[in-house]
Amino acid sequence: MKPFADHFSSIARQYAAARPTYPPALFEWLAVQAPGRRHAWDCAAGTGQATLDLADHFDMVTATDASAAQLDQAPPHPRVQYRVAPAESSGLPDESVELVTVAQALHWLNLDAFYPEARRVLGPEGVLAVWCYGLQRLDDPVLDPLLEHFYSATVGPYWAPERQLVESGYRTLFFPFDEVAAPRFEMGLDWTLAELGAYLRTWSATVRFQRERGTDPVGPLSEQLASVWGGGAARRRVRWPLSLRVGRRRPPA
Repeated sequence: MKPFADHFSSIARQYAAARPTYPPALFEWLAVQAPGRRHAWDCAAGTGQATLDLADHFDMVTATDASAAQLDQAPPHPRVQYRVAPAESSGLPDESVELVTVAQALHWLNLDAFYPEARRVLGPEGVLAVWCYGLQRLDDPVLDPLLEHFYSATVGPYWAPERQLVESGYRTLFFPFDEVAAPRFEMGLDWTLAELGAYLRTWSATVRFQRERGTDPVGPLSEQLASVWGGGAARRRVRWPLSLRVGRRRPPA
């Protein structure tokens, strides 16, 4: 059994505050694909970046994560039940949900155990949707190369091997569901330099760099970026294209 990769419990509060949320259009589209809107399972929900948007479209959302510290930072909602549980053992009844989502976390899961659990809890024609996002883009000829160097060289050696799955947009992963063609979605936020720095500090590679070397690599990078950014209050558009895979539960053979 693949052990739980707990990269974020130690920074759960920062993660909740700094991670971007997903475009509402994504959840509107997913709700249309699902065969009903009674119950959705947000697996590996973390601090709830996707959970509340699901609650806008489903009567009930069960959000699980193996990290109690992360779930403690998730915002309450009357239609959301948070529960500490591993991805392969949700505790949900058979065929009890119409949609299962995994946002920016599938690469951490034991897929040989998770996929059967997703099939078990999905009802007929139920949908599994998984997505991830890679390196952000600012469309700036100076800022983007500096951020790319930080990603690949400064903290690059500290990424877990699973990061390669994100870089491939999950396209190399076995996906035993009847795949549904999905439109393109993108996250976009207008951030200050401080907000970008807070986000970079939630990267698992940055956390590991700090733990092993005892220094903050984001500080020197922020000093480099500041000369181009345009002042502490200046906001720049930050974009993350989403890589999305969606599939329906296959009927029993």
